[in-house]
Amino acid sequence: MSSKDPSSHFNNEVDEASRPDNLDHDPLTAPLKRKLHSRHLQMIAIGGIIGPGLLVGSGKAFSEGGPAGVLISFSLVGIIVYFVMQALGEMATAIPVTGSFTEYAQRFVDDSLAFGLGWAYWYLWVTVLANEYNAVSLVIMYWTDAVPQWAWILIFWFLFLGLSNFGVREYGEMEFWLSLIKVIALIVFFILAICISTGGIGDQVIGFKYWHNPGAFADSINGVARTFVVAGTLYAGTEMVGITAGESSNPQKAVPRAIRQVFWRILVFYIGTMFFIGILMPYTEPRLLNSSSYGANSPLTIALADAGIAPAAHLINALIVVSVVSAGIGSLYVASRTILFMARSGKAPKFLGRTNSRGVPWVALIFSNIFTCIVFLTLGSGAGKVYSALITLSGVATFLVWTSICIAHIRFRRALAVQNQPVSSLPFRAALYPYGTYFALCTNIFLIFFQGYTAFLNPFSAEDFVINYILLPVFVGFVVGWKVWHRTRFVKLSEMDVWSGRREREGEREIAEDGGPYGGGRGSGYVGGWKEGNGWRGRAWRAVVG
Repeated sequence: MSSKDPSSHFNNEVDEASRPDNLDHDPLTAPLKRKLHSRHLQMIAIGGIIGPGLLVGSGKAFSEGGPAGVLISFSLVGIIVYFVMQALGEMATAIPVTGSFTEYAQRFVDDSLAFGLGWAYWYLWVTVLANEYNAVSLVIMYWTDAVPQWAWILIFWFLFLGLSNFGVREYGEMEFWLSLIKVIALIVFFILAICISTGGIGDQVIGFKYWHNPGAFADSINGVARTFVVAGTLYAGTEMVGITAGESSNPQKAVPRAIRQVFWRILVFYIGTMFFIGILMPYTEPRLLNSSSYGANSPLTIALADAGIAPAAHLINALIVVSVVSAGIGSLYVASRTILFMARSGKAPKFLGRTNSRGVPWVALIFSNIFTCIVFLTLGSGAGKVYSALITLSGVATFLVWTSICIAHIRFRRALAVQNQPVSSLPFRAALYPYGTYFALCTNIFLIFFQGYTAFLNPFSAEDFVINYILLPVFVGFVVGWKVWHRTRFVKLSEMDVWSGRREREGEREIAEDGGPYGGGRGSGYVGGWKEGNGWRGRAWRAVVG
């Protein structure tokens, strides 16, 4: 219930980052450490989605939609993501909790929706991580097939688990630099793509010839429809900002900055990557990943190798491996934090809510990583079909999550009005509310059903129908089952808790530990000097890292 004294609900644990790790630590109730700074949040959000999905899995979208088809689907989904991020940013800035939108669904809508949403989001990242294990093994086999694919998967399985058990500060630093490498790699690819297309590299001017032969669309509107679910999967991860807000030292500063800047970088990198792939090769390229292939190569690597830039192709391939490591650790981070909240709120077994002295949910990490063993289903003669099915299921789960975020945001705003709480008091306000949130809500619901309509075309495909829509009855079953079993009720607007978890603005500060080069304080060697100045170097640095 709401409180007459809102200040009593403020969360004043901003000193958590500086407390000794072993002080009064209860593994089942201890809060996570708040050691992520603004630059960490921004690069985590970027690094979580610039991974194998974009660098390897984009071949599937390109082969099914063609160059124009993927630009249409990725642009539309990008607009949806913008408004979803605005909605999430408003809630995450005001109430920065580890449970993020799963907790918002519990507090603003119904406990049963939180149950279904939490498990759907955990499943989303488990399948995404499984795809990343598959992708990294295929990319490495570009160099050699002396080691079997399953062995590479096991190697990275243990590597990701080990790296994920570092503290959140170490995770933030590692993710920052790995993500920065990925951003630089994409910029280098864009430059090389322009040189190749204009004839500066190679013996011909390519231009837009592949837009004419074989064409701009792979299968007209049908191809565009098939790429929506891939776009949803590849954009999944933008909402990671909401999860990381709970471990941010200053969410009221860091989250709005991440929301404003990360989206545009993602849009540029995604649309830019798909555009350059479209001018460098035809969508009929047999080496692109599709449902009939038994292996995969990154379209970026294919383009550079065909242009005769073998060293650059090897370099891009190596950077793809780095990107997979970054994205894989991020996937495991989100999956573990989601299941941690589920366990501590009674929606998952209690033992999954344990943390160690560094605030790492190690049991949830192991539990989540075990379920990624579904990746071994992608090995063998049906690897391409299993991979495509996992991408489709991940995309549908993404649309369900985004829909739930929009519903929670609408309820949050309505509760503020009923409880006479001024919107002006919010640290960050969603742009174009209510139109933007309602637009995202309606288009997400539309895409949930539209993405699989090709299964109904002549001849009807029962296999495609099941893959495209099986997650819907499962999700509804989780929500309805929990509601009936626990007799939960829809939260009334007048009783909605819109205060717990807030932090006082005057109590917030960017916590700079040790005063070292990565401390994040103004006196540190990392962000001080020219990197904060108004010169061209400072502006260029902030354009990349925030």
